Amino acid sequence: MVLGLLGLKVGMTQVFDSDGKMAPVTVIELGPCRVLQVRTQERDKYHAVQLGFKDKLRRKAIRAERGHVASEFSSKRRDSMKQAGVKILEKANCEPQRYIREFRLAAAPAADLAVGAVLTGEKVFKVGQHVDVIGTTKGRGYTGVMKRHNFHGLPAAHGSKKNHRTAGSTSSHASNRGSGRPKKGHKAAGQYGHERVTIRNLDVVRIDTDKNLLLVRGAIPGPNGGLVMVQPTNKKDIPTPEARAAAEKAKRKGKGVDVKKK
Repeated sequence: MVLGLLGLKVGMTQVFDSDGKMAPVTVIELGPCRVLQVRTQERDKYHAVQLGFKDKLRRKAIRAERGHVASEFSSKRRDSMKQAGVKILEKANCEPQRYIREFRLAAAPAADLAVGAVLTGEKVFKVGQHVDVIGTTKGRGYTGVMKRHNFHGLPAAHGSKKNHRTAGSTSSHASNRGSGRPKKGHKAAGQYGHERVTIRNLDVVRIDTDKNLLLVRGAIPGPNGGLVMVQPTNKKDIPTPEARAAAEKAKRKGKGVDVKKK
């Protein structure tokens, strides 16, 4: 994984570029995020950076949440660690954070990713870059097969009574199981939504540094106001729509030149 940032989904809108082309975008309130802890291979057996997002009122934060970001609180465990000569982790000395997530890194973090540093969208991302957005989809509760799996239902004709939206037969005799048990993975009614989903290869259309906004092309999971994680894509970088159009135009032009030469 690579370093990303935390944000909140604001909503969808559309923007126009200098050529007048419209792009459907999702607005994300991205950062600022504060570095709370830095994981190292020597101490933690892996490299990672722990980020916090959105200050939390102190009166609503428990003692553990306040002690996680500030060194003003003392405890018996910390005092015993000091007496034993154990090095105490550095604190960010900030307000308690509402959201805390950790991003694993392939190598040791850079020197500017020290505890207490503040990261914003323009420091991590740039316009035209492709990113992955991770969020939790809207929870729709316990739903039937027609809404959850797009079943067409039973015939709504005479003779079919009060079972138009049912799943139909769930027997497994056709698969020769013999015991009558349905096969594993059989589609049925159940919990729909409220699951972690990653949308890959979204273009960064615009970055508003004054309002800490990031505009990405397309839709992202979750409701408005939901927490999302944005990070550079771990897939092969795909060309922008403008680059694809230019490549297609050059390809057609090249074919035309070849035909004329023949």
